Amino acid sequence: MNRKEIKKRIAERGYTYDFAVIGGGATGLGIAVDAASRGYSVVLFEQHDFTKATSSRSTKLVHGGVRYLAQGNVGLVVEALRERGILKNNAPHLVKDQRFIIGAYKWWEKPFYTIGLTLYDVLAGKRGFGRSLPMGRDKVIREIPRINRKGLRGGIVYHDGQFDDSRLAVNLMQTAVEQGADVLNYVKVTSLTKDTTGKVDGLEAVDMIDNTKYAIRARSVINATGIFVDEILRLDDPSAPDIVRPSQGVHLIVDRSFLGGDNAIMIPKTSDGRVLFVVPWHDKVILGTTDTPLEEFVLEPRALPEEVEFILKTAGEYLDRQPTREDVLCVYAGLRPLAAPKPGADASKTKELSRSHKVIVSASNLVTITGGKWTTYRDMAEDTIDKAIEATGIEKKKCVTRNLHIHGYRKNVDRSTFRYVYGSDADKISALEQQNPDLARKLHPRLDNTAAEVIWAIRNEMAETVEDVLARRFRALFLDARASIDMAPEVAGIMAREMGRDQKWIDEQVDSYNQDAQGYLLVDYVSKQK
Repeated sequence: MNRKEIKKRIAERGYTYDFAVIGGGATGLGIAVDAASRGYSVVLFEQHDFTKATSSRSTKLVHGGVRYLAQGNVGLVVEALRERGILKNNAPHLVKDQRFIIGAYKWWEKPFYTIGLTLYDVLAGKRGFGRSLPMGRDKVIREIPRINRKGLRGGIVYHDGQFDDSRLAVNLMQTAVEQGADVLNYVKVTSLTKDTTGKVDGLEAVDMIDNTKYAIRARSVINATGIFVDEILRLDDPSAPDIVRPSQGVHLIVDRSFLGGDNAIMIPKTSDGRVLFVVPWHDKVILGTTDTPLEEFVLEPRALPEEVEFILKTAGEYLDRQPTREDVLCVYAGLRPLAAPKPGADASKTKELSRSHKVIVSASNLVTITGGKWTTYRDMAEDTIDKAIEATGIEKKKCVTRNLHIHGYRKNVDRSTFRYVYGSDADKISALEQQNPDLARKLHPRLDNTAAEVIWAIRNEMAETVEDVLARRFRALFLDARASIDMAPEVAGIMAREMGRDQKWIDEQVDSYNQDAQGYLLVDYVSKQK
């Protein structure tokens, strides 16, 4: 299903729906899947590409939140652990068990963390991924060859989940469409419409690609725009106060040799009291994250120099080789929409702000969902639709997503190459390559992606730009920004041939991508390709 077919279907429906969802990140896509799978008619508009903002910039973990357990937020941990298990069952091609090891450098750390993580296992119950166990020093070194051995007394191993955020979002979009939802990226909502009683009864939007105007009627409009929820709230009520505030999280990508194995390191308390992870991901390693209060929301946030230095310094204290700026293959920043602090509260303590989700129904019946995290997206969606039904009087239908397989579902995948993220679709991409062997060529020696995957992204994953392909379909920008810059001209050429674009479009796409990609590097890079 491509954009042209979706637009035709919207017209055939008479632009009228049960639910209109604004926002194509984790929350919005989850809501579209939930509502459509219940049997409701659904339209979703995303102003840019799916997961362009926060939802593509996570730590790539499906987890209960060990830190929240330490803070005493047991309810949030139980919810997240339940949802972690549900997600692994519904998308086993993308979610896997990841072993984490906490190195013990003080005498009390091994018993202390063993007790806490055993409670973590108990809360997970039958959905647990594996037992938490203390480890001797020699075993920790065997499991993580590059861990800092100075003063190491042993460690504790525990289990959580790992995934690819944007790839899951693509599969959620496909699932929503398969369930009957009409989902479009690059459509910006410009206004909300109301009936004679002042209740929201629809929205107006414009297609940012071809300037098509939409006037949608809906029994319920849902604001799931993440960091931009306040903008939509002000379309409803210009005097509405801000309900979220931005906190920035930064991650660095380095070569896998910094870990030397398949296990991750969890650093439970850094110099500023936060948690830091060193996690294998797609044959690379993620270092992060930070939690920095900011003043404004932007689509392309940039890491602050002090955030980069904090991550490098802290990671270096737990690895036998200190990573440097020159080792960083990518730096990415994401903004979290945290609940705005109450008057008089210390707004600088973002780690104290709520990570729980909150559903708000305004006087006009606009439904807004804020907070939460990727792990609990499904539960958030269920809660949002239930409250929307209650607020608007739409006939109630039962949620079915606890056991709904997500598009691409495949129990066993070969994780030795990037192709595994496609799950059951991998066979169809291989078929494209068999039909045309030229499409099987790798686009860069350091990455696994082939020309056939570009074609697949256009035909089946609603990729419209070079950035869509390289950043969120291939993850190349996040894995090796320099390699992605090298790939941009060839990817643009393949896209132009498939989409009927001209050389001007190719040049504009490559120039635009190169400018954006520079923001993911600590040192400027110019492709040697012409």
